[in-house]
Amino acid sequence: MGLASSELITAGWILIAVYVAVTLFFVIRGALKVKTMNDYAVGNVNFPPWTVGFALAASMTSAATFVINPGLVATYGISAFISYGLVYPAAAMISLVVLTIGFRKFGSSVKAGTLAQWMGKKYESKGFALYFAILSLLLLTFIVLIAVGLTKVISKTLDVPELYVLIATIVFIFGYMMFGGANSMVYTNTVQAIIMLFVAFIMIGSGYAYFQDGVTGFIDKLGSIDGKLTQLYNESSFLFRDFFEIFIAQIVIGAAIVCQPHIITKSLLIKDPKGVKSYLISGVIAQGIFFLVVFVGLYARLQFPELKAGDVALKTDGIIPAYVVSVFPVFISLFVVLGLISAGISTLEGLIQSLSSTITQDLIKPYITDKFVKKELTDRAMIIINRSVIGILGIVAVLMTYDQLVNPKLSVAIFAQNGVYAYFSAAFVPIIFGMFMKDVNKTAVIISSVIAVAVHFTMYYGKLTVPFTVATGENPGVAAAVAILISILSGLILQKLLGGRK
Repeated sequence: MGLASSELITAGWILIAVYVAVTLFFVIRGALKVKTMNDYAVGNVNFPPWTVGFALAASMTSAATFVINPGLVATYGISAFISYGLVYPAAAMISLVVLTIGFRKFGSSVKAGTLAQWMGKKYESKGFALYFAILSLLLLTFIVLIAVGLTKVISKTLDVPELYVLIATIVFIFGYMMFGGANSMVYTNTVQAIIMLFVAFIMIGSGYAYFQDGVTGFIDKLGSIDGKLTQLYNESSFLFRDFFEIFIAQIVIGAAIVCQPHIITKSLLIKDPKGVKSYLISGVIAQGIFFLVVFVGLYARLQFPELKAGDVALKTDGIIPAYVVSVFPVFISLFVVLGLISAGISTLEGLIQSLSSTITQDLIKPYITDKFVKKELTDRAMIIINRSVIGILGIVAVLMTYDQLVNPKLSVAIFAQNGVYAYFSAAFVPIIFGMFMKDVNKTAVIISSVIAVAVHFTMYYGKLTVPFTVATGENPGVAAAVAILISILSGLILQKLLGGRK
């Protein structure tokens, strides 16, 4: 028997039914306007910029921010909050503002619908576009992270076995994403972001009672559980042990994480350049509030000092779902669950849309249909191919997610970070050099991008150490940060040696 009461379970079923109905309404509304693959990838509706900003914030805020990372904060304390709640968000939001303006300007002018297309057109290289299209498959690891978060939350709320929840969740979300695309996504993401804002305030305020004796009293309560929870560095973790892991690595990761297709390409939905400012303002404000939700992990640790719910030990990824159903009354608990579900689904929609578009437009069309069919496919045929791709991705997602539910390594966050961080490590130098450097040498950029991937995986699987720190590549953030720094250095040296554009 789970933590959820019979009232919560009954109300949970009603909530899920209403959520499904509302989502389908917006999906159908957006899908009716999708006639081509370009409509699916970047939309053809002129949305108000603030709604796209909310969609951006919702898609940047996944189940990691609302469910997974707070679980790590509960496990490791203030060091984890500083890393995930302050340093990383500050770097990510500054990077978002800086990169969006340059990326959108070029992306709109060349009609790029995917990040792989942007790379291919920017560097006039079909091979480089293919390279990024293949690398985008690494984003499947992020899909798995979100699916784990959603499964944990819904399973705890409805008291249903995780496997059944997983299959139903994937079938529903992947099913409706076959039809809606970018148009539907902006509608649904905007609604999700508004719900998430309310939920963020509820969750952040849920631990006010722990501050009866002020901030010092709050810290003392944490310290009485385990002194390491209140330290700047937590040597018992392999994520938050020293200055490099908490600050340097997270600054680099935060700056580079914007280079994911479901984030950086969102600006292409803004049809009028004058709307970019309000898009960024609304997106950054909402995003800043969302990032603070990781602080709730500290409340959860005070609620579960031994990280147990009764006699049941809580896995890292299950701490926040357990906190929600045990702390809030039924109505509030339901609304919070709705916010947690929204956080996961909003990012999952963006990943499905960008990954399927990339596979369809940048892998299947140029390398399969164009070569073997020998004629231009109709818009209808391309959309059917894209739906088939989404169906296959859904099956793969179920298999990979179930493995993570049964055999997690500390947290699914580690599995996801390894894949996603490798992807944007490869994308960082091509995007930065392409935006801010004149006469970029194509060879220098391509080599530095390949170096980033090689260094990341070598660091991670070799568990290599980093000078002047206890950090090792076993922490995906460290592996990616080192990879990005070496990639930047390599790019600059090669640019100097090889000269201007070639």
